Amino acid sequence: MTAFRHLAAILDIAPEVAAALAEGRPVVALESTVLAHGLPYPDNLETARRIEAIVRDGGAAPATIGILAGRLTVGLADSDLARFAEGGATIRKVSTRDLGAILASGGHGATTVAGTLTGATLAGIRVFATGGIGGVHRGGEDSLDISADLEALARNPVAVVAAGAKSILDLPRTLEVLESLGVPVVGFGVDELPAFYTRKSGLTLETSVADADEAARLLATHWGLGLGSGVLLANPIPEAAALHLDAVAGWIDRSLREAEAEGLRGKAVTPWLLARLYALSEGRTLSANRSLLLDNARVAADVATALARLT
Repeated sequence: MTAFRHLAAILDIAPEVAAALAEGRPVVALESTVLAHGLPYPDNLETARRIEAIVRDGGAAPATIGILAGRLTVGLADSDLARFAEGGATIRKVSTRDLGAILASGGHGATTVAGTLTGATLAGIRVFATGGIGGVHRGGEDSLDISADLEALARNPVAVVAAGAKSILDLPRTLEVLESLGVPVVGFGVDELPAFYTRKSGLTLETSVADADEAARLLATHWGLGLGSGVLLANPIPEAAALHLDAVAGWIDRSLREAEAEGLRGKAVTPWLLARLYALSEGRTLSANRSLLLDNARVAADVATALARLT
């Protein structure tokens, strides 16, 4: 059995997305883990619908990716968005290592950045909007706790528009790993890596682009050389929604100390930290998260449109 025959048995592409791809029109991939696990209900559903509307307003077709009854679905219907938003913890979080098992078992799953990158590549989508990527966790030099997002970026020729990497990570080491994997990190209108809730991290980027047209030219050139990696387009959170770097750093340090005292390890740490940051910031981190998700969708639609014109 060839890979393509096998894919036909597990891959569903929504008619709107399939038509856009067949006609060479722009498409933007979107992840479903943000919907199922990243935001509380009903904010998650409202935000997902707004993201898709922003992509359409930008001239592109939105393709939210998830797994429904063992089918990798590229372009969830609105009823599916509602199911994922309401399902929360009952919807399994699916990264690359989990894809084969959940597809074979016929289950439902919300794809992470890494899982969504795989789905986008299989469907032929070149631009993906998310919040922030995963990376090297603090203390990762000892724990080896490194997100599969980084390896997925190295393997999938997709441009990921994100507000940098999540603030709770070891950002310098995350950049080092991306460099080692050959993944370009490109500032979108900035020459410093944004740090999710904040526009600044103190880490200078070697490459930046001024707008979507320049980003599209860079992407076309990168892939035209036969380089098979993705590209991280680091788009900072809008200034009006950005939180102060020192305040966020203080909340993170306090939360990490509390997590250590609680004896939290592995997968349990990240959701606990995000919940603590929400509490310590009095809800400001949630508002910031929504704002950057919407802005990344806008930029991704512009980049996808520019890339479609170019290619």
